[in-house]
Amino acid sequence: MKLKKQVTVCGGAIFCVAVFSLYLMLDRVQHDPARRQNGGGNFPRSQISVLQNRIEQLEQLLEENHQIISHIKDSVLELTDTGAVSPSGQLPFRSANGSWVLPFDGRPTFLSVKPQDCQFAQGRRGQTDLQMLDVYSLLKFDNVDGGVWKQGFEITYEPGEWDSEPLQVFVVPHSHNDPGWIKTFDKYYTDQTQHIFNNMLVKLTEDPRRKFIWSEISFFAKWWESADMHKQEAMRKLILGGQLEMVTGGWVMSDEANVHYFAMIDQLIEGHQWLEKNVGVTPRSGWAVDPFGHSATMPYLLKRANLTSMLIQRVHYSIKKHFASSRSLEFMWRQAWDQKSGTDIFCHMMPFYSYDVPHTCGPDPKICCQFDFKRLPGGRVNCPWKVPPRAVVEANVAERAHLLLDQYRKKSKLFRSKVVLVPLGDDFRYDKALEWDQQYLNYQRLFDYMNSHPEMHVQAQFGTLTDYFTAVYKANNVPQGARPPDYPVLSGDFFAYADREDHYWSGYYTSRPFYKSMDRVLESHLRGAEILFSLAVAHARHTGMEGRYPTSDYTLLTDARRTVALFQHHDAITGTAKENVVIDYGNRLLRSLQGLKRVIINAAHFLVMKNKDVYRFYQTEPFLETDDRRATQDSLPQRTLIELDQSGPRYLVLFNPVEQDRLCVVTVLVNSARVRVLTEDGQTLPVQLSAQWSSASQMSAEVFQVCVCVCVCCLGLYAMCVFNCTLLRLSGRGQTAHAVDPLPLRSQTADPQPFYISTQSLTLGFSGTTGLLESIRPKDDPQELKVQMQFVTYGTRSSKDKSGAYLFLPDGKAKPYGQKEPPVVRVVEGPLFSEVVALYQYFQQTIRIHNVPGVDGLSLDVTTMVDIREQSNKELAMRLVTDIQSDDTFYTDLNGFQMQPRRRFLKLPLQANFYPMPSQAYIQDSQHRLTLHSGQALGVTSLESGQLEVILDRRLMQDDNRGLGQGLKDNKKTANRFRLLLESRSTGNKVVDSGPTSFPSLLSHLTSAILNHEVLALPVLPKKRGIPPLHTFAPLTGALPCDFHVINLRSIQHQQDTHSPSPYTALILHRKGLDCGLETSNPGFNCTTTEGQLGVSSLFRNLDLQLLQPVSLSLMYSSPPLANDSSVSLEPMEISAFRLKLR
Repeated sequence: MKLKKQVTVCGGAIFCVAVFSLYLMLDRVQHDPARRQNGGGNFPRSQISVLQNRIEQLEQLLEENHQIISHIKDSVLELTDTGAVSPSGQLPFRSANGSWVLPFDGRPTFLSVKPQDCQFAQGRRGQTDLQMLDVYSLLKFDNVDGGVWKQGFEITYEPGEWDSEPLQVFVVPHSHNDPGWIKTFDKYYTDQTQHIFNNMLVKLTEDPRRKFIWSEISFFAKWWESADMHKQEAMRKLILGGQLEMVTGGWVMSDEANVHYFAMIDQLIEGHQWLEKNVGVTPRSGWAVDPFGHSATMPYLLKRANLTSMLIQRVHYSIKKHFASSRSLEFMWRQAWDQKSGTDIFCHMMPFYSYDVPHTCGPDPKICCQFDFKRLPGGRVNCPWKVPPRAVVEANVAERAHLLLDQYRKKSKLFRSKVVLVPLGDDFRYDKALEWDQQYLNYQRLFDYMNSHPEMHVQAQFGTLTDYFTAVYKANNVPQGARPPDYPVLSGDFFAYADREDHYWSGYYTSRPFYKSMDRVLESHLRGAEILFSLAVAHARHTGMEGRYPTSDYTLLTDARRTVALFQHHDAITGTAKENVVIDYGNRLLRSLQGLKRVIINAAHFLVMKNKDVYRFYQTEPFLETDDRRATQDSLPQRTLIELDQSGPRYLVLFNPVEQDRLCVVTVLVNSARVRVLTEDGQTLPVQLSAQWSSASQMSAEVFQVCVCVCVCCLGLYAMCVFNCTLLRLSGRGQTAHAVDPLPLRSQTADPQPFYISTQSLTLGFSGTTGLLESIRPKDDPQELKVQMQFVTYGTRSSKDKSGAYLFLPDGKAKPYGQKEPPVVRVVEGPLFSEVVALYQYFQQTIRIHNVPGVDGLSLDVTTMVDIREQSNKELAMRLVTDIQSDDTFYTDLNGFQMQPRRRFLKLPLQANFYPMPSQAYIQDSQHRLTLHSGQALGVTSLESGQLEVILDRRLMQDDNRGLGQGLKDNKKTANRFRLLLESRSTGNKVVDSGPTSFPSLLSHLTSAILNHEVLALPVLPKKRGIPPLHTFAPLTGALPCDFHVINLRSIQHQQDTHSPSPYTALILHRKGLDCGLETSNPGFNCTTTEGQLGVSSLFRNLDLQLLQPVSLSLMYSSPPLANDSSVSLEPMEISAFRLKLR
């Protein structure tokens, strides 16, 4: 009877959808914009045109309607095909074939992706002159000795080349300040950086011709806060007067390999917002001299922040030589997916080995070093080439000027304009007043001589970075940021970086993975806290309760923003700092994580209160507990235990940080095996009880895992209660003799035969010997695909050059991981999840599959716990071996933002074929795509067809001679988290990506989101007075189009009170590019796309939108406000920001 009722309901739904679709068609026809635009002209022709448009619209609407109805029909068929009804109507049950079935909740879900939203991935790309994959194919990487420029070639010129157009030289003094490396951030500031700023004030003021550039706002803000008003005003005058330029203007000079685009944007906003508020200046040029390789994401973000030009330095020496030989060191950097030229930004690549003075004036470091006047005899640094600098005096100025001009001319021959850039600086330079005098006075004498001798045909001066770029644009007669005639267009990225020989900087992609993982947890918490805080403050204003809400939590947000920003520094997230500096970073990360949990708890408390009148906030009496705790900065999180007793239920609030509704399995720890979980309206939820293991073969008798299947709305809070009551039955099998009542277990000896676990969506095969994954078979696939999990180890070379924090220098191919004792393998099967745990000496791998419809049930949840603290000079890697015919091609993400095709080149050493994997990598052929989603940045490669390999951790006993002076010996027990997704190419779409672009599927994007933004389970603390009524908080009127991602909903700082939020919020959106050629199962929620349209005014439930204003990515440039009822429109891959006022 119940089944018939459900079928009737679904049939009714089909009828309603059909009627509603026809209504929409009529509505569209009546309000056809084409009718209004054709007021005159040739009547019959325009009428035919309008009719054609209407017919096309009707065809499209009918197609969409057909898709929706077919999805609903499929759901009805699924319902009737099971042939079994849940005994209780709500709880899981066994079907006739013995598999677990979850009850159908009567809400069919559908996937409706408009054909137009699929065209972007298939569209033709604009041709670029330089595509980095093609450049890699072309180059020999042969490292021929180039003479004085070892990695280049001899440069010659004709003396009269500058007679008609003199050479313009811009010498740009700079000081590269690492916010943590050999010393901590605070120690560097105390010992060196503060003195640079203090001297800068005095020395730049002495002569208006003096210039300087500064990059790291983290240091500048620290100096500013301790400076008096007179110093602040003097510094502001230098900046606004153009003597001191803030370049890039980020909180740090960000790494570009391991960082996620959320954090790249956030640290840029933090720096730019600070500059706008305190100085009133907007950066125009990007300066990145020290990141170890460069990502294509950075030029896109700088362009969206309205910067017009940028500079990069650490690029493979063979690429620099190739670009120098064709005068392509300056180019327009375009996104590979850009079909036009809207993402172009002008980029300057420094040609030589380093950004220090010996490698910036020209090709000969022996000569350039003589013009680094800090190295004058008697100082602490000298020239390795054994020819020291000489002070410039009247007797030698002519000879010195001609020698230097020769280098300037040779350098200019590598570029297309007669303007040359000469950086003058190094790490932590200009911290002594003496150096300011040595550099500025000697160079000014050289400039005065050159400029007063017309026969030299040169105009030399100090300049800022933007002074240089402005001169290049002017020389080419183009506006700021425009493409000069005949300058090349480039697409692609610059990984992996090698600075000499076969020394590839591909080790830091994995170094210190514990902190790479902690960083991503902090980023997810920051995003979640920003969104909940913004919503809570807006709702408090809406209900007139702003005075009762703890808006002072804004200081915790600011602290966390700055901690996340600091950790994006290219010696922090990279794992390349001293051990004591790493501890300092770790303590900062932990403190901010604890602060963010407080922000989330306080916001959730306010938002889930059913009756806001009884809301009370007490700083010392939190309403909720955190989901987990970390004892120290280097310990793994421990889930909060929910203690149940007979006194009454415990309440739990779930937070879903994803912008889509989410059907998922949530795990909590309880102290009782007798558990019942109810929704807020008293419905029983499906639950699975399983053991908490205290060792490989010992269960805990006091603590149990409870897994609950719940549906949580987009960005919403969901309240439920947990009772101590009767037990739900659980079936299991395992390898331990220590059973705990009431969990049935079975122990057996290892059997070489494979064994299987399965859900409604997947069947996994495992090796009976190793306990590791062997195969995957999706539900509708007749045969299983070989997906074999292997573990391998790399050693390091026995020669003088060995692997270290930066470099990966293996001693040959990887060797299979081996240990004497066979592993312990635990197997658990149940209604909500099944899992296999293989416990080895140095790692423990858990593969879990969830038995729920939708995204959460379509991929494998993989956790690899690694502990190699007893190893020496070893790197542990996880390798997937499959039947996929991927040949030499694989795909890795850049910063979680876009995919970059890679090719394995046999002409390159093994370590050169590793690439950063911040969030995912995949291999594919005409049948399948296998994606490894990652919850932390690690190094990845594909060394054979059908393989993917990830370095999990590295323990190295020596320095690799790049300045750190330490190995990597402070390893931690680290949990590396992944999702493994196998997808099939849909029938008739067997085209495999070729060329410079590739895109994840919609399912892949959603899988990445659930991995990186876990549901937070926040227990309500018991109260003597009882718990006031709670309700589900659904902030949005509906889910966003499922190709949209809310990067952030960020409260903007108050102009006067820096500890409080202003009435404004920044909404930052990303529309993702989709590959629709992969079959997509039911996602578990209603998923539609809208051709990039989003109605913001009706988006937020119970809030009024009072301002909708497009702004640049870092919020510094504003466009005219839109009408409050406007829709916003984003192109695929576009990131856009808007200033909102919500009440």
